[in-house]
Amino acid sequence: MAAGLRAVRRWGLVAAPPSLAFTRSAFVVKKANNAQPNWLRVGLAFGTSAALWALLIKQHNEDVTEYERRKSRAHKCSQCS
Repeated sequence: MAAGLRAVRRWGLVAAPPSLAFTRSAFVVKKANNAQPNWLRVGLAFGTSAALWALLIKQHNEDVTEYERRKSRAHKCSQCS
């Protein structure tokens, strides 16, 4: 099978994949300069992370409060206490 495919490529009936030497990535424009970080992006990353943690902790506290409220209201009998 592989020999047949090589022969078909040799005759030019099937296009060969482009060589990697002449292709370029669409995602890499220039090499990152680590000596001068982009402080706007750094601030946005840390700010977003802090905001998400704050929302997570706030939601957790609300969930615990709701759990305690429902637990205290649900079952009150003298045998379980």
